[in-house]
Amino acid sequence: MAAADARSLYDPNEHGALAGAIWDEQRVRMTVDEIVERTRDGFVPDRFWPRHQLDEYGSAAVADKTFWIGAAGVLWAIDRLGAGLGEAGLYEAYLTDPEFPGSTGLMMGETGVALVSWKLAPNARTEERLFALVEGNLASSSMELFNGSPGTMLAALHMYEATGSERWRGLWERCADWLLEQFHVDPELGCRIWVQHRHGRLIRSVGAGHGFASNLHSLLRGRALLGAERAAQLERWAIETASKLALESDGLVNWPTAADRHWAEQFPTRVQWCHGAPGMITSLCALPRDERLDALLAAAGELTWRAGPLNKGAGLCHGTAGNGCAFLALHQRFQENLWLDRARAFAMHAIGQLSAETPRHSLWTGDIGVALYLHACLNGFEGMPVLDTF
Repeated sequence: MAAADARSLYDPNEHGALAGAIWDEQRVRMTVDEIVERTRDGFVPDRFWPRHQLDEYGSAAVADKTFWIGAAGVLWAIDRLGAGLGEAGLYEAYLTDPEFPGSTGLMMGETGVALVSWKLAPNARTEERLFALVEGNLASSSMELFNGSPGTMLAALHMYEATGSERWRGLWERCADWLLEQFHVDPELGCRIWVQHRHGRLIRSVGAGHGFASNLHSLLRGRALLGAERAAQLERWAIETASKLALESDGLVNWPTAADRHWAEQFPTRVQWCHGAPGMITSLCALPRDERLDALLAAAGELTWRAGPLNKGAGLCHGTAGNGCAFLALHQRFQENLWLDRARAFAMHAIGQLSAETPRHSLWTGDIGVALYLHACLNGFEGMPVLDTF
């Protein structure tokens, strides 16, 4: 574990003071219902939901269909909350007008759309196309959750669990074999790490959005298929890497956005789900209990609480709800009410943030993702959308 100045663990300007609202179960339930109703009311057949102006990649007037910020994620989430609109012509609309032509990724490409489409309207044609997408992306050089095989292999695992088909199991195992082969020891770091090829550059990303934590989680999610010996080896390597890369100061722990020193200025250390302690917690909590790891996770949770809610908004990817999911994961791991109380405090703050924002119809950055988080604060944490639950 590397020592660090406490000021370098996070930027206080990115966080705000907790609003202090007392947990109100009735208000939380009402907010979930309001979000679902608002989401359903905002749906326009053949056009879905317009992209919010704060979401990246183009005009707000465009109807995004991807899983990350588009219709696939929203349709999946409202179905999960028991108020679905069905498949709604999602896949056909995506094929007619894809956001990122040629992308096969889970979060930002065709695989995520096909997976949700099959979930809502199972059929052999979509299943065959989904198989081809995952297989074709098996050795993607991006090697990260959004567009690489660590994301698409989750589709294979969900399909295996849904169908029981051995060919889906075999495909996941092939993806896992390749990903494990790329988990090399880096002489500079003194631990194992994956190297991503993203946007024309090589980078050793660390967090849950694009790096070590997400890749590890995709393997741990299917640990039963790895076999006991390989799973135990992976778990040892994971704890070693998490310990080696951790930044510690005054009983607090965070992780860098990237392990590359030359990217430090461009990619500052953050405290949000996609980069930093919260996403590391939700990813690493799948590992077995271990004294070193438990200390890291508890200290990372303390940092997340000390930093406070994010000013960026209420969402999952880089907002208050996503950080709150770390507390839910810690409550699940340690069975201590402190973490549930903190999760619920963040939930009340997120509700306040939503009331000050315009409706944002996306799973990972918008309202429906917050609704899933609020639902988990009421009914128990089942993990992150599609990364854990399907």
